[in-house]
Amino acid sequence: MLKTTPEPAEAVADRLHSVAIHLLRQLRQEDLSLGLGPTQLSALSVLVFGGPQTIGALARIEQVAAPTISRLVDALVAAGLAARETDAKDRRVVHVSATPAGSSLMQRGRRQRVQRLVRLLEDLDPAELETVGSAAERLAQLLRRPRAAGE
Repeated sequence: MLKTTPEPAEAVADRLHSVAIHLLRQLRQEDLSLGLGPTQLSALSVLVFGGPQTIGALARIEQVAAPTISRLVDALVAAGLAARETDAKDRRVVHVSATPAGSSLMQRGRRQRVQRLVRLLEDLDPAELETVGSAAERLAQLLRRPRAAGE
């Protein structure tokens, strides 16, 4: 029996990075039917799956400047997918939330993406599927852990 040595973390990270990019490109094909661009879908996804946000928080999450997020939110509001509300205590603060139409659109998009993943995963045998599932869960745990400054 051949003894295999574990791959160094850098090699695994490099392969995972490449696979993640290719996987996301495939899944984005499902988004075309939703009628929004990737930046609008990303912002709406935050509102649907993460809950209402202030304009400032949404800009930080999306890693864009305030004017950029304001234009994105304007487009989502005009499409009936998001709503703005001025904070009752501080009128300078604006809260943004998804509308029922926005939530419905993102739920449909998520179902489409998941179904595309299901079609890919159907080619795995049960042991491979369990390995992928365990790895996905462990990566999710690592992503949820608090990060030190500078990480």
